[in-house]
Amino acid sequence: MSKEATGINSTGRAERAKEAELKALQAALGAEHAVVYGYGVVGGQIGEARRSEALAAYDAHRARRDELVRAVRDLGGKPEAAAAAYALPFAVKDSATAVRLAAELEERVAGVYSDLVRASTGDQRRTAAEALREAAVRAVRWRGGSVAFPGLAERAATASAPAPSQT
Repeated sequence: MSKEATGINSTGRAERAKEAELKALQAALGAEHAVVYGYGVVGGQIGEARRSEALAAYDAHRARRDELVRAVRDLGGKPEAAAAAYALPFAVKDSATAVRLAAELEERVAGVYSDLVRASTGDQRRTAAEALREAAVRAVRWRGGSVAFPGLAERAATASAPAPSQT
């Protein structure tokens, strides 16, 4: 194969990889917007004993969201804006359901970060893997138990309700 053909093919592969990474970054950003919203609901219902844990998670997700905004811009994309509100998977009426929602939020965002790990390379992959690990650890703390492979859609489909959606 000629050098020209190889250059065109490698350039095309690089562009497709960049597009896939940007799409995964946007999905992670959208998920973080939903999680930040969800933790606002959690914070309104969580008991005093776990309030500082909820606040720490809220702050961590806001920081991740801000990192993702920068990453999207660095790849030449326009960061997805947060929706005004998101539909929750169930009503949050007390501390017990707030804890359940927090676990659900963490499990779902772990799945999105799993996709970002697959779509990215280098520093972005390390950052996504770190975010996946952090979400998985928080999910375990909230739920009080773990899953074998956090972030896998196959596991989440059997353990979780539908994902929060924009309204």
